[in-house]
Amino acid sequence: EVQLVESGGGLVQAGGSLRLSCAVSGFRFDDDVIGWFRQAPGKEREEVSAINPKVQSTYYVDSVKGRFTISSDNANYMVFLQMNSLKPEDTAVYYCALSRRLLLPRQWDSTWVDYWGRGTLVTVSS
Repeated sequence: EVQLVESGGGLVQAGGSLRLSCAVSGFRFDDDVIGWFRQAPGKEREEVSAINPKVQSTYYVDSVKGRFTISSDNANYMVFLQMNSLKPEDTAVYYCALSRRLLLPRQWDSTWVDYWGRGTLVTVSS
């Protein structure tokens, strides 16, 4: 059974940093795409960032470029999202997700997702 478990969320002031982690079990990293979505209160879920762990190609939504960095630890089946210069508009539940069908992170969207984590809440105060 494939499981994705997020951690690292919390409350931070604007301008601060957080590092989200996603532990993947029941699945071996290969030519797949793993990444993050977020859903703010009253808003639709949006894609944030994704990575192909095998070739290390990445994707970022425009609103986080230059502030967020996605990475993977393939030996330990972990994916990380380093979030710097956080803004109140980054407040959301962040979900880790895995696609076994997608090869290119730049095509990251929810229609490709095969497995979801339960989410971790990030709150950025102004």
